[in-house]
Amino acid sequence: MENKAHAMAAGAFVLVVTALLALLAVWLTRDNTQRDLYDMSTSETVSGLQPQAAVRFRGVPVGKIELIGFDEKVKGNVLIRVSIDRSAPVTKSTFATVASQGVTGLGFIQLDDDGKSAERLAVNDDDPPRIPLKPGGLDKLLKQGEVIFNQVEEASTRLNKLLSDENQQAMTAAVKQLGNAAGSMDRVAKGLEPTVASLPALSRDTTATLKSVKTAADDISATATRLNEKGGPLDKLSEGGTALAAGVETFSTATLPKLGEVADETARAMRQMRRTVSAVDDNPQSLIFGNGPPVPGPGEPGFSASGVKK
Repeated sequence: MENKAHAMAAGAFVLVVTALLALLAVWLTRDNTQRDLYDMSTSETVSGLQPQAAVRFRGVPVGKIELIGFDEKVKGNVLIRVSIDRSAPVTKSTFATVASQGVTGLGFIQLDDDGKSAERLAVNDDDPPRIPLKPGGLDKLLKQGEVIFNQVEEASTRLNKLLSDENQQAMTAAVKQLGNAAGSMDRVAKGLEPTVASLPALSRDTTATLKSVKTAADDISATATRLNEKGGPLDKLSEGGTALAAGVETFSTATLPKLGEVADETARAMRQMRRTVSAVDDNPQSLIFGNGPPVPGPGEPGFSASGVKK
């Protein structure tokens, strides 16, 4: 009997301790945070999401997923209901994406806000408001997967065409032609070696020529300076030209009129001389006997039409 009493006491003690531990666990895990319900509807795949998965606002934990099911309002869509702390800044411009956590690959809901609206989203637990669920990085990658595969396939096809037997032969021929061209260039380079070797001497000759040209230019400049300086040849020539112009002007104003008078006198003397010579030719004896009386004119005594004195 005594052993049974000890066994019952031990059993009662275990039950009491178990109850206390359960109460302690409930007290430690109690959650007094006030949360509001929100819905998210999407036609995308939500693989990796599980009920009780975390909901974060820009990385800060603000709630959890309550359930995942099908949307009764939009046929074919997946409905995700979440509970979010009332202190979280959920506005009308808040949106959600599905993200993966670390290397485990466990999914969670990531909330963000583009800042277009500061008005908070009205809550109603009977008909929870909806937060837009946008495709995440994985969803975008899956959508682009088919395009990427098609591009890889097309690139592979083009590579196979490029590496075909005909193209390989053409590439081999092109390489041979390049080799021949390189050999030709080598021969041309060797043929140009004498010309290249003569370039320094040509450069020296050119330099000497340029120096001679510069010296000649300097001499010409010095000569031009001497010609243009005061009292130089050009200055003297200018003075001589001025004196010549003055002499011409004096000749024109003084000498030319006198020369004109002399010429007139000479002309009159020449006319008299011609008349005298004509008279001598007509009557040579006039040089000895003189001219005699003049011949009578018409109406005068002794006039004769034949010119003979009566």
